[in-house]
Amino acid sequence: MTNFQEPIYDVAQLAHVELLSPKLEESVDFFTRFLGMEVTARAGQSVYLRAYEDFYHNTLKITVAEEAGVGHIGWRATSPQALQRRVEEIEKTGLGRGWIDGDIGHGEAYQFTTPDGHLMEIFWEVDYFKAEEHQKSKLLNRPTKRPDRGVPVRRLDHINLMTSNPGVDTQFMIDTLGFRLREQIQDNGNVLGSWMSVSNLVHEIAYMQEPNREKGKLHHLCYWYGIPQNLYDVADLLKDHGCFIEVPPNKHGVSQAFCMYVYEPGGNRIELFGDAGYIITDPAWEPVIWQMEDVPGNGDTWIGTAFPESWWVRGTPVTSPEVVKP
Repeated sequence: MTNFQEPIYDVAQLAHVELLSPKLEESVDFFTRFLGMEVTARAGQSVYLRAYEDFYHNTLKITVAEEAGVGHIGWRATSPQALQRRVEEIEKTGLGRGWIDGDIGHGEAYQFTTPDGHLMEIFWEVDYFKAEEHQKSKLLNRPTKRPDRGVPVRRLDHINLMTSNPGVDTQFMIDTLGFRLREQIQDNGNVLGSWMSVSNLVHEIAYMQEPNREKGKLHHLCYWYGIPQNLYDVADLLKDHGCFIEVPPNKHGVSQAFCMYVYEPGGNRIELFGDAGYIITDPAWEPVIWQMEDVPGNGDTWIGTAFPESWWVRGTPVTSPEVVKP
């Protein structure tokens, strides 16, 4: 305990993610028809969506682009004062982009990039979703009714990014934004993957090594169900309608969560969680360190089929055809 550092509680949660898609309407159809999400706004070349237990106006923004990928990641601060403190620390790194007026669903935000170039923003003011009378649930602690289409996801869970240097990006999130390292994969001291959070979840963000050390890629965006059976239900639905399932219902060793991976029509990988794995309540948590030789068959898949090579090497935008094996 002699090396224990005072935690920073200035970042509250992952608030939203912007995905880029060359097939906007097909991507929107996937999230609404199969995953039961709701369109809350349209503006310009973007569509805004939320899951039925997301309290904010939106947690997903899909924007037209030539290639699939991630546009930006939005974090909510724990207070206006916390926002200012984090902005001051970000500016010290030289990675700050500056303030924007906001977007549909949130107010003024400060934008910055990670060392690898992923665009992020942090803000305090948000718009909560206001349900119309016909949308209201009899459960007063649920913002809207459970949708009557597809197999509806419940809330945004996490984002996984591919990076040319996971160790550098991990340290940036820890030192600058106050994330706590929960689990990590190493190979002879080199960081190959990190799972980090600002809450009691195992992760709200993860980093993976991009095999060709290319920058700024998305590995996957994850939405949460709550029970493993939902994964079998949605897998059945997606299979029947010709959607590509990269990894069928499975269970991770890292995070211990039930999972599956699919591709939405725009080309982005989407993970679906069947539960949240374990939670962390220990304020002095010691990160779990995996060595790469122990990961295959244990860290990636604990119960289920082996992950295909594409899961390890493919991210969006796709820039290296030789490693694309969907």
